[in-house]
Amino acid sequence: MQENVLLQMRNIDKSFPGVHALNNVDFTLRKGEIHALMGENGAGKSTLIKVLTGVYQMEKGEIKVEGNKISIHSPQDAQNKGISTVYQEITLCPNLTVAENMFIGRDKKSFINSKARIKRANEILNKLGIPARGSQILGNCSLAIQQMVAIARAVDMNCKVLILDEPTSSLDDKEVNMLFSLMRDLKSRGVGIIFVTHFLEQVYEVSDRITVLRNGELVGEYLTEELPQVELVSKMIGKELEELSSLGESDEKQSAEGEVFYEAHGLSSSEALPFDFSIKKGEVNGFTGLLGSGRSESVRAIFGADKVGGGTVKIKGKKVSITKPVDAMRHGIGYLAEDRKRDGIIAELSVRENIILALQVMNGMFKPISRSEAEAFADEYIKVLNIKTASRETPVGSLSGGNQQKVILARWLLTHPDYLILDEPTRGIDVGTKLEIQKLVLKLAEEGVSVTFISSEIEEMLRTCSRLIVMRDRHIVGELKGKDLNQTQVMKTIAGGEA
Repeated sequence: MQENVLLQMRNIDKSFPGVHALNNVDFTLRKGEIHALMGENGAGKSTLIKVLTGVYQMEKGEIKVEGNKISIHSPQDAQNKGISTVYQEITLCPNLTVAENMFIGRDKKSFINSKARIKRANEILNKLGIPARGSQILGNCSLAIQQMVAIARAVDMNCKVLILDEPTSSLDDKEVNMLFSLMRDLKSRGVGIIFVTHFLEQVYEVSDRITVLRNGELVGEYLTEELPQVELVSKMIGKELEELSSLGESDEKQSAEGEVFYEAHGLSSSEALPFDFSIKKGEVNGFTGLLGSGRSESVRAIFGADKVGGGTVKIKGKKVSITKPVDAMRHGIGYLAEDRKRDGIIAELSVRENIILALQVMNGMFKPISRSEAEAFADEYIKVLNIKTASRETPVGSLSGGNQQKVILARWLLTHPDYLILDEPTRGIDVGTKLEIQKLVLKLAEEGVSVTFISSEIEEMLRTCSRLIVMRDRHIVGELKGKDLNQTQVMKTIAGGEA
C-alpha cells in the first residue's frame, strides 16, 4: 500500500572508474517491515546503502522518505533525516560506558551529568529489552549487546529507517535470537529495517520481503514467503542450481589413496591440545565441530601460527621442524586464516601488493619481486579467480568481502603450495563465490594439492571433503568417511563421542 511506504529509491545510478556499480536500481521499504537486501558480493548492496547514507553521491535518481523527496549529503545528514546504520564491525568506543556511547557527539545539555545520562540510557535499554546497564563499560559486553547498544543509540535519535549490515556474522545462535527479538520489537513500533546478510536461513526466519541485486541491477522484489530458498539463490547468481547440486552429488571428491603428504603425532601449541593428524596427496579433508571446539587452533598449530608446544611432524615421510609460519611456507604449506581482516588482507595495500606478499616472504627481502613480475602475477590471478576490481592497483580494503577472499587465495596459489589450509574461506561471502571456491578446492585436489577445509556450514563440508575429523572441547572425538559422511553422523559424533 502506497500510504505505508516509508522509503523509496528510484532509478539510482552510481559509477566508479571502470565499474557501473548501480544501474537504475529501485528499492522500496515499508513502515514496520524487515526487508532483506540480497545479492552476491559486488552486486551493489553496499553501494546502494552508501548512497542512502550519504557516503556516496548518486549520479541519477531520487530518494523519498514518507513521500517527501530528500537529498542526502553525508552520514550525519542521513542520521538527521532518520536513517541510521549499524555495521558488522562495531564503530562505538569500547573504553566508554554504554551510556556515554549512546549519547556521544549529541547536543543534549541535560545529559552532561553522568547520572542523568545513565538514567536515560537505562530507560531506553529497558524499553527495548536490552540486557545491559548504562554504567557498564561497553567493551565488557558481548558483541551482540554491543550491536544492540548501537541500535538503541539509533532508535533514540528518532530513527525511521534502520540499516543492519551483516549484524549476525560474529554472533552465536543465542545472540542471534536476542537480536531478532529486538528487530521484531522495532518492527512492531513502525521502524523500517533493511537487513543485509549472507545467512539465507536467517532471511527466511525474520524478513518480510526480499530485494535481489545482481551486477549492479535490480533483479526483483519478492514476498519472502513466496520465494523458495532455491529460487532466491538462483536469482542471486543468475543461473540454475544444477552446478551446486551436481557438486553435492558428485562422487569425484578425492579420497586420495596415495602417499601421505603431511603427518603429525602429538602436535600441540599454546592454543591446541596434543593431537594426531595426517593428510594424503590430493586429499580434501576437514576439521568440524562447534564454535570453540578447537578446529582453528589445530590448523594454526599445523601452520606454526601459534607457539608450537610439542609433537613430531613429517612431510613426505621425512621429519621436519615447523615452529613458525615461514617454516610451513618453505615446506609447501599455505594457510588462509579464519579472520581475513585481522590475519589476511592488508587493507591499505593494493590488490597487486597483497597477491605477491607470501611469495615475497618466501623469496626473502634480498630478492625483491620486480614490478613487472608482480603486475604479471596479479593480472594472471585476477583473471583466473575472476576478482572484481577496477585495477590491480585498487586498495584491497575497498573490494567486497568475497573478492578480498579471492585475493588471499591468489596469494597462496601463487606460491604453488603442496598443502593448502582454508579456514572458513566462504564465511560472509555470497552463494556464487562460495560455489567458485568449492569448485576450486576440488580442482586443486585433482591436480594433487592436499587441502584441509574448515567451514561452519556442515553441508558445505560434506560437499567438499572426503574425510572429516570431528572435534569437541579441543579433542578429536571421531573421524568420518565413506557412508558415514553425512550430517546425521557429524551431529551424533559432536554430541556423543565417536560415531
